[in-house]
Amino acid sequence: MIQQAQLTAQEIRDELHAVAKAHLSLHANGYVVRDEMLYDVLIEAASENISIDAICKGLEQGASGNRIREWLNAQLHAEEIPHLEEEINAALTARLPRVIFEKRLEAAIDEHDEPYYGESSHLEPYVVRSRAKAGTTRFFRIYSLYVRYRQLRFTVAVVFAKPGMSRLEILKKLLARAQALKLRLQVLYADRGFCSTGIIRYLQKIKQPAVLACPIRGKQGGTRALCRGRKSYRTRYTFSDGTAADMVVVATLVPDKHGKRRRKWHIFVTIGLDWKPQTVYRRYRYRFGIESSYRILRRVRVKTTSRNPALRFFLLGFALLLVNLWAFLRWFVARLPGPGPHRIDPTRFQFHLFISLLRRFIERLYEATMAVPLADPSLKS
Repeated sequence: MIQQAQLTAQEIRDELHAVAKAHLSLHANGYVVRDEMLYDVLIEAASENISIDAICKGLEQGASGNRIREWLNAQLHAEEIPHLEEEINAALTARLPRVIFEKRLEAAIDEHDEPYYGESSHLEPYVVRSRAKAGTTRFFRIYSLYVRYRQLRFTVAVVFAKPGMSRLEILKKLLARAQALKLRLQVLYADRGFCSTGIIRYLQKIKQPAVLACPIRGKQGGTRALCRGRKSYRTRYTFSDGTAADMVVVATLVPDKHGKRRRKWHIFVTIGLDWKPQTVYRRYRYRFGIESSYRILRRVRVKTTSRNPALRFFLLGFALLLVNLWAFLRWFVARLPGPGPHRIDPTRFQFHLFISLLRRFIERLYEATMAVPLADPSLKS
């Protein structure tokens, strides 16, 4: 791909086009809108973190925002989300360094809620309800599986969650994708939402090492009864339905609003691991590195309030594809010379440079607007 001793903006854009055209069925063959323009507008809107309309108004040689949206909505239908899911997953893993398949990886599951505003009976099969945020209690919900090895971080699978789908179903789909890719998961991390006895039994059955954050429930009994003493410890616990699991109870001291240090408890279910309590707590905290990666993701989200769940799903997948491509290119561009394991310089090819190169190339290609006409020419001074 890289023909010279440097990586150019055009090469980055062409690589993204190659992945999209190879794995995504989205296309355009109109008089003005062609495949290249469709994806370039999406890249530009993502890099600016604004809407398609706003981007099209800033490109002299581009099509109108309405025309671009017509092409998108004409091809992205809610009924075809399962097929779209397969395409996005294929695109996300089209460019993975070989080391990802050779090493044992840490993996984590994350949840994304896309706010949905309005009421439409034909969209009810795609909308889930949750606690209020962003002014609504209705959301399009998407789960992702994320893997980590040293300085490499990739999203390798996404699942669109419909109402009624259990988290066990979600987990099975994500792990099936990892198995199909022949990825070896050293340990799986999941938050409290995945701490159910059905999931615990399933992970024990398939012998997948995992750390699940466990909610503290009960007033005196339940898991709250484990929060005793002054030190962290391991124990065996049996849930109310008879499911037995290894538990790690971690005691930490955190300052309250007055600055006084108070004990705070954390409980984890561990499967196939004999780590010490502090090791479990420290390794689980690595999972929060995912949050920093998804802050990067939010920087390349195309802004939209569309009620089309397939379009919302596609735009999230497209943003994840941009982040994955950056991680892939950085693995090679920012490599530090010298013996030992492959290491990268985190300051050499930062994400803002990646999206800036894409934006500058597309603005030059489609001639970015550099002036605004006066509404009343007579006002010209």
